[in-house]
Amino acid sequence: MTDTTQNNQAPAASGASATGRISVIGLTLMTVAAVVSLRGLPLMADEGTTLLFYIGFASLIFLIPAALVAAELGGMFAHSTGGVYEWIKAPFGARAGFVAIWLQWIQNVVWYPTVLAFAAASLAYVIGRPSLADDGVYTGTVIIAAYWFATGIALTGTSAAARFTSIGFVLGTVVPGLLIIALGAAWIADGNAMAFLADAGANAGSHGHVRLFPHITSLSSIAFLGGIVLLFAGVEVHAVHANELKNPAKDFPKAILLSVVIIVGLFLLGSLALASIVPADKIALDQGPMQAFDIALKGFNLGWMVPVLALLIALGALAGVMSWITGPSRGLLRTARDGELPPFLAKTNKNGVQVVILITQGLIVTVLASLYFFLKNVSVAFFLLSAMTITLYLVMYMMMYAAAIRLRITHPETPRSYRVPGGMAGMMIVAGIGFAGVAFAFVTSFFPPSQLPVGSPATYVAVVATGFVVFIGLPILIHSMKRPSWVKIEDEQQPGSSS
Repeated sequence: MTDTTQNNQAPAASGASATGRISVIGLTLMTVAAVVSLRGLPLMADEGTTLLFYIGFASLIFLIPAALVAAELGGMFAHSTGGVYEWIKAPFGARAGFVAIWLQWIQNVVWYPTVLAFAAASLAYVIGRPSLADDGVYTGTVIIAAYWFATGIALTGTSAAARFTSIGFVLGTVVPGLLIIALGAAWIADGNAMAFLADAGANAGSHGHVRLFPHITSLSSIAFLGGIVLLFAGVEVHAVHANELKNPAKDFPKAILLSVVIIVGLFLLGSLALASIVPADKIALDQGPMQAFDIALKGFNLGWMVPVLALLIALGALAGVMSWITGPSRGLLRTARDGELPPFLAKTNKNGVQVVILITQGLIVTVLASLYFFLKNVSVAFFLLSAMTITLYLVMYMMMYAAAIRLRITHPETPRSYRVPGGMAGMMIVAGIGFAGVAFAFVTSFFPPSQLPVGSPATYVAVVATGFVVFIGLPILIHSMKRPSWVKIEDEQQPGSSS
């Protein structure tokens, strides 16, 4: 189908009544699990007292608008499994839809090395050699080995991977997350000085007060903003379930509000606990929680728990990769129905798993992980890859906001199980705020952070910009090469068939 044809088609919506299969609490927990990760705590804790500004910005300007807009789009396309591909294809055509789903997929591919670097740093504590976390060769090797291990499990298509993900999230994210908050409280109650307040007092200078708003001298001063915004991303993943609530119009806002409170609470308390225990100039972006556990637990004569928690955190990081490794790639495979992918990329194995796409993303992860072999500072490599991830994902969000506004204009009467309140004006305000916030964070992502020794700023910008151009150019190139014969892929290669 041509883009013109797609533009003239009204988006179908289920219009079906809610099934009530998901409770408000159930959707809340699903949303929290999709967003919260311990690897984000060091990035926020590194900002000291100004983390309150960053968390507030990410919540009000990004998290809430993204959730509300995604809920409406999810309700419109409840019948579809294409996610953002369908959401953006309806108003802007197949090419734009393909670019959107591609960006959602590729940003995860770029994200994998960062979360596995977090696992590598934790494993260094398991074997009693924390200094290895600063070794790029060690980190890169662990990332590559762990990723191909996860890929091997994903290719089997067994339910073991799903069980591993669930158990790993609870043991590797929830338990350590609650423990670090408890340790922070115990650390303060024991009379220890809060490191971030001590740092703020020392840096107060002539203005004589603790800084709550970042001191902005250039965009490099707030380059971390994009990274922190990304930590709150993912809320749109489960918005497609809004129509499964008993009363979507009333229950979804409740679920989102509760999710926001829990997400903000966990990130705020966790990062404050970390910032209280570890001085800002000592925080490493890939091992912050382990630094806090190491200091606090040894301070309370519980040092034996450090390797145990390190193993759990590494397990949680691997579970996070396992939970995402097939999902976005399955969404990309869905585009084969419209002939957006060449046949060799759309093939599945006997277990119905998109084998060529998984192997392709594994090769990309291997290349990206090799950055750790060449960059001396592991935190710089960690943030460099995060910056690439940010630029790609934020473009997808801008497309999502634009699609929501356009669909309100072109298809106002299409049934929606949930609508952003306030009519067209409400949508313009919510999506407009979200778009503006995302666009600003996108721009700051191209500036090297003043908080990290990035070396040559020009090299940093060149690497991030090159990655962005390459990864966003590939889907446009693939789309330009598409052939009518590709649309037959679905008939020839049904999930579960052998390749």
